[in-house]
Amino acid sequence: MAYERGTWPTLPAMMLARARQWAGRPMLRYWRGGAWRRMAWGEFARQVAAVAAFLRARGVAPGDRVLIVSENRPEFPIADTAIMAIGAVSVPTYTTNTVADHAHILRDSGASAAVVSTRRLAERVLDAARASGPGLALLLCCDDPPPAPEGVAVHRWEEALAAPGDPALLEAEANAAPPTRLACLIYTSGTGGAPKGVMLPHRAMLANREGVRVLAERLDFTGERYLSFLPLSHSYEHTVGGFLLPSFGMEVVYSRGADRLAAELQEVRPAVLTAVPRLFEVLRARMLAELEKGPALRRRLFARAIALGLRRMDGPPLGPLERLEDAALERLVRDRVRARFGGRLVALVSGGARLDPDLSGFFLALGLPVIQGYGQTEAGPVVSVNPPWANRRHTVGPPLAGVAVRIAEDGELLVRGDLVMDGYWNNAEATAAALRPAAGDPPGAPPWLHTGDIGALDADGYLRITDRKRDFIKTLGGEMVSPARIEGLLMAEPEIAQAVVAGEGQPALVALLVPAEGMEGRLAEAVARVNARLSPVERVRRFAIAEPFTVENGLLTPTLKVRRRAVLERHAAVLEGLHRRE
Repeated sequence: MAYERGTWPTLPAMMLARARQWAGRPMLRYWRGGAWRRMAWGEFARQVAAVAAFLRARGVAPGDRVLIVSENRPEFPIADTAIMAIGAVSVPTYTTNTVADHAHILRDSGASAAVVSTRRLAERVLDAARASGPGLALLLCCDDPPPAPEGVAVHRWEEALAAPGDPALLEAEANAAPPTRLACLIYTSGTGGAPKGVMLPHRAMLANREGVRVLAERLDFTGERYLSFLPLSHSYEHTVGGFLLPSFGMEVVYSRGADRLAAELQEVRPAVLTAVPRLFEVLRARMLAELEKGPALRRRLFARAIALGLRRMDGPPLGPLERLEDAALERLVRDRVRARFGGRLVALVSGGARLDPDLSGFFLALGLPVIQGYGQTEAGPVVSVNPPWANRRHTVGPPLAGVAVRIAEDGELLVRGDLVMDGYWNNAEATAAALRPAAGDPPGAPPWLHTGDIGALDADGYLRITDRKRDFIKTLGGEMVSPARIEGLLMAEPEIAQAVVAGEGQPALVALLVPAEGMEGRLAEAVARVNARLSPVERVRRFAIAEPFTVENGLLTPTLKVRRRAVLERHAAVLEGLHRRE
């Protein structure tokens, strides 16, 4: 299906236009009261207009910042769209944030209002407001709200829905706003340091939509379902699951969480699912653990399906008998694997961190359409993506249409285009460091976003990311080593669930390893297998077992990326002991 080129100046203009065109079409599906519920586009627009009128009547003005603290549920995109439609700035934040995290964001953003899903989260935000000082004046709670503290007006969501709103007038207002208007502040979770507020104007996310339009046309998303698994407060899900995919006619289904994902794949049968590499690691481990409990013949067929699948991708070409064998394995193995994922997937997207090619190869060889992309919150956030019909698993695909990229002399990836942020909120120094000219640019040239990632472009324009510029380890001998590559290889082994490699300024590398369940005694053989594939300087000489890195203990970001600095600091004594043994 051909999708029209977007001419909307703002995200609410696009969403309200779609609601007018598709009033009766399902837009959202969510679990409530023990059953799946649906919301049509027309009802979405009615609620957006009501919430917009409510917020405006209570003093929320253009430019004001409004916090959103909610799980993936309809109230999130309704509030998000309503806030932007009246010219205010939405500030999506993670439900896993601590009181201190919320206090930092309230203080830094200067948010005067908040939309919160549950009483528990409302209490946390109000505690943060007390800690951050005066500023928060309005709190809208989707649940039974806590008592209103002095200086903060607390209201129920039902009150907002009862406000008199007019979707047509709101759409006209959203169409009169410029695309350069600030849409949202997304606070980067980061792997260390205080989160910074990324200023994304409407043009940045609309540029992302235009960039993926060809992909959407080729795959024809109309009427298909997207299983929304990542939190909507994450920049990718906020843009792609919140605005882009619905605008192409996909019904968005909100997942109930990782523990329900297997059942939901069967119930929902999505065409698209996005996940972080950590989830792919978990899925592979579960599949292999189940396989170990089954008959030997099943294990042999499974292993052969992977081997021949990898041959089809990477060569050498299959012979005549191998092609017949592969066709039989398509029915015996791959069809069954695809059925476990719902049987309708056209794109199983990995984002948020580097996906090891061995891990993606496992799923691709089994017939699952895993595609890796690359992005940053500071870039809308999507920069590149592998098209399923020309997928190169060792890359993150070609840049989207309208995205200019350059590799600097030191290997850093630079990005330019409408997708790039306006800067960091209240942080001119960080903005100047991230948005600046490249060497050789003429005076007055637009700045490049300096991503901090090391990359390369192949002859066909496919982008490959090798590491974070600041994360390289320089050993005592002066060698530069990529920890991400070694960690990816370690976690590809079934015995290892998580890994962090260290060795800055040391004679050799050491590692902190979190074993897979029941594998504590087999870590040494896993490390030995990985070391056999590495150069001498990259080999892990010593390791120690660590407790799992989790969001709760502060060692994972809400999107399941390891907070490297926090891990190294917390385990400094253990690492020092490992180095002393060298």
